Amino acid sequence: MTIKPLIFSLGLILFCPSPRALDIEKIQLPDMGDSAGAIISPAQEKEFGEAFFRNLHQQAEINQDVEIQQYIQNIGRQLASHSDTPSNPFHFFVVMDPNINAFAGPGGYIGVNSGLILLTEAESELASVMAHEIAHVTQRHLYRSIEKASKLSIPTVAATLAAILIGTQSPNMGQAALMAIQAGNIQFQIDFTRDHEKEADRVGMQTLAGANYDPRSMPTFFERLQQSTRYYGKGVPEFLRTHPVSENRVADTRGRAEIYPYRQYPDSLAYLLTKAKLTVLTAQDKRTPLQHFTTLEMQGTPEQRAVARYGMGLVYLENQQYPAASEIFQKLTEQYPSQPQYISALARTAMDAHEYEKAGKLFEKAINTFPSNDALKIQYTRSLVKNAQPQRAKQVLQSLSDSEKDQPYYYELLAQIFADLKQPGESHRYMAEYYYASGETEAAIMQIRLAKQQTDLSFQLQAILNERLNFFLSEEESRRMER
Repeated sequence: MTIKPLIFSLGLILFCPSPRALDIEKIQLPDMGDSAGAIISPAQEKEFGEAFFRNLHQQAEINQDVEIQQYIQNIGRQLASHSDTPSNPFHFFVVMDPNINAFAGPGGYIGVNSGLILLTEAESELASVMAHEIAHVTQRHLYRSIEKASKLSIPTVAATLAAILIGTQSPNMGQAALMAIQAGNIQFQIDFTRDHEKEADRVGMQTLAGANYDPRSMPTFFERLQQSTRYYGKGVPEFLRTHPVSENRVADTRGRAEIYPYRQYPDSLAYLLTKAKLTVLTAQDKRTPLQHFTTLEMQGTPEQRAVARYGMGLVYLENQQYPAASEIFQKLTEQYPSQPQYISALARTAMDAHEYEKAGKLFEKAINTFPSNDALKIQYTRSLVKNAQPQRAKQVLQSLSDSEKDQPYYYELLAQIFADLKQPGESHRYMAEYYYASGETEAAIMQIRLAKQQTDLSFQLQAILNERLNFFLSEEESRRMER
C-alpha cells in the first residue's frame, strides 16, 4: 500500500506574491472554511500533537541539547508572533538527522532537521522554511486534509504520522513502523493540494517579512535546494522527488521577493553558535570540524572568528581535551561577557572534567547574569545533582518556564533529584513521566507500579499514581486493540 506523506515538509514550498512591505496591509485570504474544526476540537488537536511528539521520540533522534532547543524555540516564537494567528500554540524542535527536511505536524509541532539548518547560509533562510511550516499550521491544512480519512484514535493517528515522517528518511524503518501500526485495510492518505501550498507561501512570506527576516532568503535557499538535488542520485529525499525544484519556481520566488525593499539582515550570534554546535555534534570524524573551524578562525568579523574558536573548543570538549577547551572558553567569556553560550561552555567543561564545585560556581554566576535563561538553569541543575545538592537542584529546576516542564529531560532530572532526596515514590513517578514523554508507555507503566510498591506514599501521591496508571493502561489497551 502506498501512503502519501502526512507531514507538510520542506519539499512542498512554493512561494507566492506578497504585498509591498510596510505600506500595504496583509493579504486578506479568502475564507475557505474550516470544516475540520467541526470534527477536531481544540482539546483533540492538543492530544494529537502531544501523542505525535511522543511517538516521534521512538522513531527519530530528537535534539536534547537545551541551547539548541532554546534557539529554535526563540526563532519559532518570533515568527509565530507575526503570523496571522499569533495565539496559536506552537512547539519547535530539532531532529538530529542529516537529511534536508522540515515538517509541520498536528497541534503546532514543527520540526527542523539538523541537516537543513547546516545547509542554510543565513538565519533568514532558516526562518523562511519555518515561516512556511507555521503557515501550514495556522491555515489548518493538515486537518483539512485528514477530515475525509478513516476515523482513527489519537494514539493510532499520532503513531502513523511519526512512522510516515521517519519513512521519508529511512524507508525500512518507516515500513516496519507502519506495519506495526496499521489495522486491517485502513487507508490513511493525505493529498497535498496546490491551493494549500500557495496559501502557505503567501502567509509564510508575510510572516517572514513581519518578523524582520529577509524575504530574499526564500529564493536564495530555494536555489540551493535545487542545486543540492544534483548530488543525491537515486537517494533523493521523498519531498524533493515528489515536488522537484524547478528554474521557474526559483525565478517566481525571486521576482516576488523583489517587491520588498532591500536592506541588510545580519545573522544573530545565536544562529552562528547553533550552527557551530550542530557541526560538532553531527560530525562522525571530529578532525573534520576542527579543520573547518581552524580555517574560519582567520576569516570574517571578530564575532565570526570568536564563533570559530567556540567551535574548536567544542571539538576539544568532545575529545575530552579539557585544558585546551577551558582555555578557549575562558578567553571567550572574558571577551564576550554578555554571551551566555561561552560561560555555559566553560562551566560544562569543568563539569565534564569532574570539577563539580568549579562548574557550580560558574553556572551560578551565569544564572545571576542571565536569570531567565532556561538552558543555563537546566545545565546548572545537572551540575548541582552531580555535586550532591538535590534540594538546591530542585529549586532551580522548578524556576523553569512552563514550556520547559513538559520536556523529557525535565522529568528525568526530577526523578534523579527525588532519588537523591530518598523519595523513591516520587522518583519512580517522574521516571514514568519521562518514559511516557519519550513514547515508551510500557516502561512508564512499570515505573508507576514500582512507585505504588513504596510504603510511605502520601494520600495525594497515591491518588496521582492511580490516575496515571489508569491513563497509561487505557492508552496501551487502545493501541493494542487497533493493531
